[in-house]
Amino acid sequence: MRLCDKDQPLPGPDELLVRVRACGVCRTDLHVAEGDLPVHRSGVTPGHEVVGEVVESGSQVSDFAPSDRVGVAWLHRTDGACRYCLRGDENLCPSSLYTGWDIDGGYAEYTTVPAAFAYRLPEGIDDVDLAPLLCAGIIGYRALRRTGILDPTRGAQSPKRLGLYGFGGSAHLCAQLAIALGVEVHVFTRGEKSRQLARDLGAASVAEVYDDPPVPLDAAITFAPVGKLVPVALRGLDRGGVLSIAGIHLSDIPTLNYERELFYEKEIRSVTANTRQDGTDFLDLAARHGVRATTHAYPMDSAPQALADLKAGRFDGAAVLVV
Repeated sequence: MRLCDKDQPLPGPDELLVRVRACGVCRTDLHVAEGDLPVHRSGVTPGHEVVGEVVESGSQVSDFAPSDRVGVAWLHRTDGACRYCLRGDENLCPSSLYTGWDIDGGYAEYTTVPAAFAYRLPEGIDDVDLAPLLCAGIIGYRALRRTGILDPTRGAQSPKRLGLYGFGGSAHLCAQLAIALGVEVHVFTRGEKSRQLARDLGAASVAEVYDDPPVPLDAAITFAPVGKLVPVALRGLDRGGVLSIAGIHLSDIPTLNYERELFYEKEIRSVTANTRQDGTDFLDLAARHGVRATTHAYPMDSAPQALADLKAGRFDGAAVLVV
């Protein structure tokens, strides 16, 4: 990454020009910067957890005004016409575009977003605390839903045990929501800072990342992009349990032993981006249940340092760039 000058972007007819006030630092940004993900746009500006204010609206936009506070997230645009979009699975749209990967994102003073993909943000949460909710929070919520233990309208179906493998920006938000909705959460992570944060947030148990759970788990989510954790998490599941794999990148999964890791109708489910409805639902739940990010602020021009600290695990919670 390098600091450079670019022309101020121009909003299209259906877009907003947004002045960035804060932008969360997501592990996906690290995957983009380090080449774990294929290059979609040479020299792209990363960043897709953006809190900002509307500066200008395109000619087709009528429902936003200058100075409105908005959120810009990972899903930038879909075609709205394919079979996936039409059935409500826009996260699977083959023509989808992503902020900070296909389109210049929020590690900048300005960015653009289609008005239909901008989020109206809850009041009473400041910019820095809100930023990580826009991807880490939303994708953690979708991963939680993919486990099948959560009914968004009624909370946990019955008392359930959930294991979280890795405890960074996304997991610590997922844990808060799960606990608020009646789920018993067990955390497996490296680093004493992350383990202490898990204890502070009310985890039922906290252990090293490769330890066995103290009880059989009804579901698990792997947040760390480490394929070796998949068989570990599967072995921790009770009969009929579901493992949800969060994140856009994962190192190779070792060969699985069918009897030890998949038998008794255990399941593996991947997570691919999110729908706008996921984002709307999560932001509402986060405001209602007091879900808040543990944050560490960096100046915008220190983005490379923030990514290096993320990679090295030097902080708990999430980093946020501020202008």
